[in-house]
Amino acid sequence: MKEFMLIFIGGSSAADLSPDEMQANMQQWFNWVNDLKAKGIYVSGEALLPGGKTVQGPKALVTDGPFAESKELVGGYFIINAANIESATEIAKSCPDLPLNGIVEVREVMKFD
Repeated sequence: MKEFMLIFIGGSSAADLSPDEMQANMQQWFNWVNDLKAKGIYVSGEALLPGGKTVQGPKALVTDGPFAESKELVGGYFIINAANIESATEIAKSCPDLPLNGIVEVREVMKFD
């Protein structure tokens, strides 16, 4: 098995959904995580708070940010186990935010052993 990172971009936000819709979406996320855990696929993951800092360039310039449009912001990530990128991509297709125009970037984790 290899590890893959699923990077969640855009999708639902409190501004876009009613409280009931937000609660239903969160329940879908909990159900998805529990299903992945039961199958031995889920390794770890976290949601990310908005805001932060950006460090850039040879002088390590620090600015507030990121300031991308909300549809482009990374909202969180999972690390999962999958046989290959095709399998990881199939797993990503069940992300609860896809129907809300979310994006899941699938990347293999490079191991340094």
